[in-house]
Amino acid sequence: MNEPKDPLLIDHEIDGIQELDNQLPRWWVWLFYLTIAFSAVYLVYYHVLKDGDIQAAEYRREMEIGEKIKSAALARFEQGMGSLQPDQDQAVLAKGHEKFRMLCAPCHRDDGGGLVGPNLTDDYWIHGPTFADNLKVIWNGVPEKGMVSWKGVLQPEEIRAVASYIYTLRGTQPPNPKPPENQAPAPTGPSEFE
Repeated sequence: MNEPKDPLLIDHEIDGIQELDNQLPRWWVWLFYLTIAFSAVYLVYYHVLKDGDIQAAEYRREMEIGEKIKSAALARFEQGMGSLQPDQDQAVLAKGHEKFRMLCAPCHRDDGGGLVGPNLTDDYWIHGPTFADNLKVIWNGVPEKGMVSWKGVLQPEEIRAVASYIYTLRGTQPPNPKPPENQAPAPTGPSEFE
């Protein structure tokens, strides 16, 4: 004798497994219809009428705004570099020393005596002797000599801390420093031709 057929089972069997003919919940069906309606509105608004920005255009617009903000902040920092004086605060110098040891010592040695990079302890500075010159070199780097620009890596206050620490190295006497690489500094007194 045959068993009565369950009305929810479909006459579809694979490996002894039968499929149920369940109805989807009404809320699920209406949600599905809403997504179809939303996609139609989205298609017309963004791609047919082109009234809204698609994600790529919105991303480019926001990147332009971000670049303007970043450029303005960098310009303000660069304008102020000429008038800055080295920081004398011991906490700032300690922070600068730590960053120097981590990022600069591989080229300039921990004591500033110079390896691949120049000696930072003498008065023969290649890119200028002032604190503002130090800031500019750290900020912009010296790509032709292999020094990277740190403006994208370090915060402006970290760059200032490192430059302040480097300024304290001047006049120290490390063992076996790299020889001078630039002309002697310009005399500060009256010249012999005056």
